[in-house]
Amino acid sequence: MQKRTFVTGLAGVITLALGGVAPAFAADYPSQPITIIVPSKAGGSTDTTARIFAEIAEAKFPGFEFVIDNIGGSGGQKGFETIARAKPDGYTVGMNFTPQLVAHIVSKRGKYTLDSFHVMGNVAEDPGIVAVPKDSKIKTMANLAAAAKGGDLTVAVNGIGSDDFLAAKTFEKEAGVTFNLLPTNGSTEQKAAILGGHVDASFMNLSQMIAQHKSGDAHIIAILTDKRAASAQDIPTAKEEGFNVMMTATRGFVAPAGIDPAIQTKLDDMLATVMADPEFQKKCAASKIDLLPMNGPDYTTYLENLETSVKDVYNAAPW
Repeated sequence: MQKRTFVTGLAGVITLALGGVAPAFAADYPSQPITIIVPSKAGGSTDTTARIFAEIAEAKFPGFEFVIDNIGGSGGQKGFETIARAKPDGYTVGMNFTPQLVAHIVSKRGKYTLDSFHVMGNVAEDPGIVAVPKDSKIKTMANLAAAAKGGDLTVAVNGIGSDDFLAAKTFEKEAGVTFNLLPTNGSTEQKAAILGGHVDASFMNLSQMIAQHKSGDAHIIAILTDKRAASAQDIPTAKEEGFNVMMTATRGFVAPAGIDPAIQTKLDDMLATVMADPEFQKKCAASKIDLLPMNGPDYTTYLENLETSVKDVYNAAPW
């Protein structure tokens, strides 16, 4: 939980934003801690991103205190729903991650829509990868396709409708194979399955396995982006190996729709300021978090387009 530090407020920012006239409730904001809902367990890259943001925001914006509330379960669905139904008073914001945010909408499982949120902006991305146990005979994506021809290759993914799941289904279609998919409850289980040799492969994210790849405890056979990652130039892209499988997770901030515009602008500007801060960037780099800044309107467009593409996958093979 984030350390609490109470100091003076920043009412002047709102006053300037409103042309010199600040409503009393906005001028007094914030008068209590602001909760950041993280729709996953503590310790993952989404949680780490939120905690680094809170640390830098508290240092740069006196008067602001953030408390992290981890609400895991159902591939982020519980956390997303909690953000959507939170009181729109500026004291609850949240992290989102894709494609899960829109996948729950497409599958009609989520009790929210994109209109339930004010999209503040994106912070980071986490490229998709394919990992195998260190002693696996599978060294390339072509090897993976050949090994899957029998239909009994066990492949772990982080839940139904996750970025891992969608990438695996895309590869199945691209390669003309069918995996024995094993949905897990998160990257911790996926790591354990790969490190213990309990599965043949796992579709997951770069941040979740890069350390194990570099230490030789596991092997990443491909990254699912259009170019190699700066932090792992030895890993080829799936596209290089002849498979057009692209997947990257994004991690941004949203708030419940309907927050007072003066307060929401203050929060949005804070996010932009923190993302541009060299110390924030340094801490993210140290935590293997790849930054992908997008402002609110641009990220909204990204999410809308992603919802459309996920819907195409869902209509072809509902889950």
